[in-house]
Formats: sequence, structure tokens, C-alpha cells
Amino acid sequence: MSSKDWLEKDFYAVLGVNKSASTDEIKKAYRKLARDLHPDRNPGNKEAEEKFKAASEAYDVLADDKKRKEYDEMRSLFGSGAFRRGAGRPGAGGAQFDPSDLFGGFTGAGAGGGGGDRRFGGTGFSDIFSSIFSGGGAGAPAGRRGPQRGRDVETEVTLDFAQAVRGTTLPLTLRTPGACDTCRGTGAKPGTTPRACPKCHGTGLISSNQGSFSFSEPCRDCQGSGSIVDEKCPECRGSGGVTKSRTINVRFPAGVADGQRIRLSGRGEPGDRGGPAGDLYVQVKVRPDELFGRSGDDLTLVVPITVAEAVLGTDLRVPTLDNPVTLRVPAGTPSGRKLRARGKGVVRKEGQAGDLIVTVEVQIPPGVTGEARDALEKFAKLTPPAGRERLEARLRKTG
Repeated sequence: MSSKDWLEKDFYAVLGVNKSASTDEIKKAYRKLARDLHPDRNPGNKEAEEKFKAASEAYDVLADDKKRKEYDEMRSLFGSGAFRRGAGRPGAGGAQFDPSDLFGGFTGAGAGGGGGDRRFGGTGFSDIFSSIFSGGGAGAPAGRRGPQRGRDVETEVTLDFAQAVRGTTLPLTLRTPGACDTCRGTGAKPGTTPRACPKCHGTGLISSNQGSFSFSEPCRDCQGSGSIVDEKCPECRGSGGVTKSRTINVRFPAGVADGQRIRLSGRGEPGDRGGPAGDLYVQVKVRPDELFGRSGDDLTLVVPITVAEAVLGTDLRVPTLDNPVTLRVPAGTPSGRKLRARGKGVVRKEGQAGDLIVTVEVQIPPGVTGEARDALEKFAKLTPPAGRERLEARLRKTG
């Protein structure tokens, strides 16, 4: 993405957030747009597809603190009108404007060979002017745009609880833009080839002088591609790209957590003109289990026991994600006590494992009658009362 794109596009407006929005607010806004505009939900809807791409482009900049800072500073600097066309215009001689005349102290190499302006990551103002008014990268000469990195793609996958704990590999089907197989991305009908655009002579750019500045903009005849397609491909209608379904196998590591975001390098949209592909981000959702909970690498389980088991103690057989284990409940165990089965939690790749934490809850029967009631009354007479001495002392003081 060129600096010129940053000046022309309001990424905050694209995502529908304020300039002061936090990273979490930006992420939340993008995810909502991505879900609503994703090609899978809007098959054949070109407008939704373009908005989806625009949202991805905006998120790529605003979610990165460094890019966002450069974007804000550049928009503030050039969007304020401080550098109007023709500002600093020389005399009638019409000499070419050199940004270093204004910003000599901030160009790529300062006095004594120092670094560039730190606000722009070492990129000097001369380089920034060059990228804005030539349409190319920093310091690049005016000409046809080079290879461009493909956009990142984000999708969502829901895993079962056991799959997330143990790890799994799942096929993931995506619908994303890609090169047309019929014309191999040229946009031309099979058997024909595109010809160089006669207006821009194949460069993809038209240059014009306006006062002190020389401007370059994409050629309108060829839409900046540098070539003209006379006979369009019947499959992609001359665009060179189509929305394609592709299936990839995604490995989810053992212990992947709900809400975790997995990055697959180079699995996003293909790049333009031979550029590298973007990345694929997979947002993980984990279905809750009917028995087990999770706390980090530990699994949790709540098991009810009877009053007699709590008083007398018992051996408790409980399930795990593998084989059952037996835990000893000591005599006199209170409700809420935690027992630990070591190594029965989440097993990481490096061989380390969490534990299974079992919480016992003493279950009180709703009502007893007959012999059971008689036995309880006898039990109550034979056992010491509950330790309520402090409560009783306070009651005596308050009357």
C-alpha cells in the first residue's frame, strides 16, 4: 500500500470507528464487518466483496500500532492544508520543487549521516513526497507499480472441547479472490494476449505537471495495469481474478484456547504482479463441555458426594479425557474441597501437562423420613455441635 493510498482513504470511516478508538474497538468493528460482508455470506455480491476488501485493508493499518501512528501523522500533516499545491513555488523560472528545500533537516540522512525522521520509521520527507507524487514506494521512480502483497484473510472455526484440548487437524474451506484458471490471471480470452496500453506505453501511470509538482496517477484507459485486453476472458470477464473455493488443512495445537487467533503465513489472498500472498488468521471458538471446565492448562470437574461419604471418607472414581482415575476423599471432607489428579489436564506439545482439579460438593438430600430420619437424629445427639461460639458471643452482646 502506497503513502498516496493513506492520504486518499479514511480507514476510520471504513471501519465506522472514531480516531480515538482503542485497538479492541477497532478489532471488534472489523470482525463484525468481516462477518457481515464475507463472500461466503454474499455470493456474487461485488459491492459486499469490495467493502470486505476495504475493511481488511483498513484493519491491516489500524490494528498495527506502528502503521497506525504513521498513518495518523501523515494524514494530520498533509490533510491539514499545510502543503498546498504550489506552496513554496519558486520564481518565474519554474524550477522543480525539491522537498529537501523545506525539510533539509528531516530527510533520509541528516547532518553527519544521522537517521531519518523518527516519526516515520526512518523514512525521510523527501522519500514520502516521492512516494505520494510518483505513486511508487519510498524513493522509487515513477513507473508501473511493482509486486503487491496480497490482503490478509480472517475466518472463524468452532472446535469441540476435546479437540481443543488434544489438538486436531481440520480441513478449512475458504472462498477468496484468486487468479482465474481459464486465462491464468491475464484477463484475456484463451488464445489471445493483452497488448501494451498506447496511452501510458505500458507503465500504468500518466504523469502531468501542475505548477511546481509533477503528479503521477493511474492510467484510466488501462486502470493502471499497463495493458489492454481486447478479447476478455469469458470466465473472469477480463478482471483476471475470480472468487474461488479452496480447502486447506489447518493444524490446531493441543491446548488451543477459546478466542485464540492462529496465523497461517502466506495462506491469505494471492499477491498482485507476483507479490507474496497475505496471511490467514483463524479465530478459534471452543464449544463448552457438559462435564469439564478449563483454567489454563488445568481441567476442572465438579463431583457431588453424600453426607456420609464426606463424613466417613470414600474412594471416588472420576472420568478424565482419557481413562478414569480414582481419588481418595478423606474422612471429614468439607463441601468445596479440591482434589488433584496430576497430569490429567491439557498436554502440551513439549510434554508438559496440567492437572485435573476435582471439586467435591456435599449433596444434602431434600428430605428424609423413617429410619433415615431416626438415624440422623441419633447421629446429631452423638456428635459435637457446629462451632458457632463467636456468633453466639456476638448475639449475647447485642441482646
